Amino acid sequence: MAELLIELLSEEIPARMQARAAADFRKLVEDRLKEAHLAYERAHAYVTPRRLALVVDGLAERQPDRSEERKGPKVGSPEKATEGFLRAAGLTSLNQCEQRAVGKADFWFAVSKIEGQATAAVLPGMITEAIRALPWPKSMRWADGAFRYVRPLQRINVVFGGEPLAGSLDLGGGLGERTFGDETEGHRFMARGPIRIKNFAQYKADLFAHNVILDPAERKAKIAADLEAAAKAEGLTVRPDPGLLDEVTGLVEWPVLLVGTIDTAFMELPPEVLTTSMREHQKYFALETADAKLAPRFALVANRETADGGKAVIAGNERVLRARLSDAKFFWDQDRRHTLASRVPALDNVVFHAKLGSLGARVRRITALSGFLAYYIPDCTSETAREAAHLAKADLSSGMVGEFPELQGLMGRYYAEGEGLNPAIAHAIAEHYSPQGPSDACPTAPISVAVALAEKIDTLVGFFAIDEKPTGSRDPFALRRAALGVIRLVLENKLRLPLYSVFLNAHEYYSGQLAGESSADETGTALLDFFADRLKVHLREDGVKHDRVAAVFGLGQQDDLVKLMAQVAALSAFLETDDGANLLTAYRRAANIVAAEQKKDGAKQIGAPDPKLFAETAETALAEALSAAASTMKSALASEDFNAAMGHLATQRGPTDAFFEQVTVNADDANLRANRLKLLGQMTATMSQVADFSVIEG
Repeated sequence: MAELLIELLSEEIPARMQARAAADFRKLVEDRLKEAHLAYERAHAYVTPRRLALVVDGLAERQPDRSEERKGPKVGSPEKATEGFLRAAGLTSLNQCEQRAVGKADFWFAVSKIEGQATAAVLPGMITEAIRALPWPKSMRWADGAFRYVRPLQRINVVFGGEPLAGSLDLGGGLGERTFGDETEGHRFMARGPIRIKNFAQYKADLFAHNVILDPAERKAKIAADLEAAAKAEGLTVRPDPGLLDEVTGLVEWPVLLVGTIDTAFMELPPEVLTTSMREHQKYFALETADAKLAPRFALVANRETADGGKAVIAGNERVLRARLSDAKFFWDQDRRHTLASRVPALDNVVFHAKLGSLGARVRRITALSGFLAYYIPDCTSETAREAAHLAKADLSSGMVGEFPELQGLMGRYYAEGEGLNPAIAHAIAEHYSPQGPSDACPTAPISVAVALAEKIDTLVGFFAIDEKPTGSRDPFALRRAALGVIRLVLENKLRLPLYSVFLNAHEYYSGQLAGESSADETGTALLDFFADRLKVHLREDGVKHDRVAAVFGLGQQDDLVKLMAQVAALSAFLETDDGANLLTAYRRAANIVAAEQKKDGAKQIGAPDPKLFAETAETALAEALSAAASTMKSALASEDFNAAMGHLATQRGPTDAFFEQVTVNADDANLRANRLKLLGQMTATMSQVADFSVIEG
């Protein structure tokens, strides 16, 4: 058993691509080792900004010998069939084949012995295949070569069993080949001279000695510890930012923590402006005081040590931040000279979508829809909801949002507060994009809920009407996210919202702009089906089975999500009981019998059974139980007491069990058989009042 070490040294790999690339490269190599029947103990991939490394431990030094069998024609088959088999198997005579009994006949089998090759002989081709197959989100060619990689590939180092492995990768064009080697290099600026590779332990240790921490987990842990220590030395704490920590880990090979100062003149800016500028543009960490307020200090991670202890690096970064925050302060001061209302007309000059009009038209639709939705939201006034919706997108024409698009909505809130507007309106402006994902907080304030719902429903109705629906993994307008946002807003705020009617109204607010596109009814129906699928996805995280949701949606026109969820909960609880499980079995048995007889006779038994034709006590008992249950269930469903409805359904178990034990449905008497089939049809129809049991699995 031997160790295989592969290193791909290149120009800097984008941080967001590194972890995926390491996992992909490991899988590509592992898959090829398995295909080649090469056993190994374990494989682990490492990545830094400049290198992708893979170590495979306990790799067999030779492929095992193996045999392959090919089944041929039956003994005694025509000569042409036999000749074709021999030709495909690479044989010349049936004497080279084995004759075996398969079932009641004898067949020819070609058995070939395949001698295993030395691992060193098969590895080069496998490695080059894996390199070429790396699925980078974005890749490039350089010079006049045809080979594509994320950045120019400088070296390919491959060491197997302590020795360099012979091989090369053809880059095409004038670039020639990258020959496999065993020499790497350390840090780009802090280390000089080649590093000869013998094995992974030595490779990792020598890289560290040359200022490269190979393992990203170790770099991340060091950055986190240094951040905490540096902040503590300043009497501050680090604002948690796991995403930034991961990104910075992918930007440096030798992390050096430094702390800089923010000019006090900029501390009057909204804290989100400061943190966004530092995080998105400069990759700085924000520091906080003991009372969780933003401190006039920031932490940065450099990629090298300097003779002056980082003083020049800190000064340079402070200058860059000062310039960025000067721009932000200029926009902040200029934007506050204009009211949000004065900014709304400018949205008419911004295209939302070629078929859906301008942002100004979108604002007018959302305003009208917010007023309509207010009637379904407790403590929400239509006038206030309309005012909030009218101003919700106004900050899109501000200088600050032009510079920091991530702050749209949030800056609108600051400007609204500065104007002294109703706090509910200011919060609605900030929250109307939410929730934007499963971890995003869902608005609960009535005005915020109204505007957030209107914003998402307008999007869904418009794009569904012009047939821009999500397909497969393609969802360029984030319609799945919008639908999940509506579902969360409705369920978490327990809104009794008739979605189908809302869709129809939203469609009308396009005022003829959708002429020639899908009708309001077609759009609403398509959206209900879409919401059914999204609801299944949303509830899967809560352990709710998708077929329970489908069973309730199967009742038709289920657009009240709160009511639907109550039905799903009651149905799920019912099916967990013995009565529920047995009735589900009985439903399937009854449905199968009715379907089979209908297929056989070609006639569908419709209508209520005739009590005069009941020949067994069990028939009468079941008919009476079904009649009583139908009445009580109807009343329970009307009052939305779904648990009671399921309880009434549970009373059918005894009569149903007795019917199947005592009654022969397929009686010789045609009239008797038809009547009993009608009785089974009545049973399935009664159960179908609460759910479509035909779609329930298990």
